Amino acid sequence: MNNHKIIPTREAGLERLKAFLPSAGKNYAAFRNYDLGQEKHFNVSMLSPYIRHRVLTETEVLKSVLQSHSQKSAEKFIQEIFWRTYWKGWLEMRPTVWAEYCSNLNKLYDQLQTQSGLRRSWEDACSGNTGIDCFDSWAKELFEIGYLHNHSRMWFASIWIHTLELPWELGADFFLRHLLDADPASNTLSWRWVGGAQTIGKTYMASAQNIQKFTKGRFYPRNLSRTPKMIQSSNNPDRLPISFDAVPDNPKNYAILLHWEDMDWSGLKDLLPNAKKIFCLVPNNEPKPLIASNLQQNFRKKLVDDSLMRWQKNFGSVKFIENLEALKSDAFDSIFTNYITVGHTRDFIQNFDWGSTKLIKIAHDYDRRTWPHATHGFFRFKDQIGNFLLALN
Repeated sequence: MNNHKIIPTREAGLERLKAFLPSAGKNYAAFRNYDLGQEKHFNVSMLSPYIRHRVLTETEVLKSVLQSHSQKSAEKFIQEIFWRTYWKGWLEMRPTVWAEYCSNLNKLYDQLQTQSGLRRSWEDACSGNTGIDCFDSWAKELFEIGYLHNHSRMWFASIWIHTLELPWELGADFFLRHLLDADPASNTLSWRWVGGAQTIGKTYMASAQNIQKFTKGRFYPRNLSRTPKMIQSSNNPDRLPISFDAVPDNPKNYAILLHWEDMDWSGLKDLLPNAKKIFCLVPNNEPKPLIASNLQQNFRKKLVDDSLMRWQKNFGSVKFIENLEALKSDAFDSIFTNYITVGHTRDFIQNFDWGSTKLIKIAHDYDRRTWPHATHGFFRFKDQIGNFLLALN
């Protein structure tokens, strides 16, 4: 298959998984950190856009890997799956971190309108015109295909924060608007980690030698900062318990709301036959100032179309909606939807006046088991991976 082209269908995701499986063990561990360039990401899976939207689930990917490799030989790839899970759980228990990021981002967008120097530097960084060849190449790759190798994401964020000295929130926003696998938790918290706010006082500094080694000599950037520019942020907030909704017995007069945040709709399957209506939320206007790239928007919409086509025999008629007002007209007692994690879609839904209608969010068993363990750092969470894998069956 064409390795670099990310096709928005489950079938394409399954083909990519099948092609990657032989390399998911020791080969992945040995070569995963190398960014060989656009259209040459053969050493990584590039499954993240499918997993992000649950077109492929973590459970089925992990099971497939363990059918081909031992847990030990596939340890590094398995950990990558659980890093994404960990970030989600961590932010679910600390949603004020996201709220603070959004508040700061809105203030920065106001500053972009009034501070010409900041705006010029920001535009140069986003368009790949900084004069730092590796950084500019990654900016253009992200814009063109909606994907970056994970190691390059770290280098990019480090150069943005420590060398260009641009606000980290604007960099996180740039990623969130363009990556096909853009995830509020992974993205926000990874940028905070690079800037020293996630693990307090510990920054990630890109070095020319490291970039040269892991790009196979394609780049050797000059004059990268060796002095960290620490993110000025309050300490991480105390964690809150995650509230998982229970499904009431014999619900009546209810509708189902589908969305692109989680397209594994198996948890809603038993509710489908008696639903009064089924809606699918595909908002045209993302919350400002964040506006997704056309590439990202089209990818999501095509994934929704593909998922609806696969589930057509279960759904019957589905009404597409761009906002939530249509849900009020029938005065439903309750509306069931897949659990929506911290991010813009959740903000959009939480800010809506539901009146007397109760929104019931159905979480997958995988999420219920794993997220509550994201209490501290990843390494404590990692100690539970063996138990998580045993529970898959």
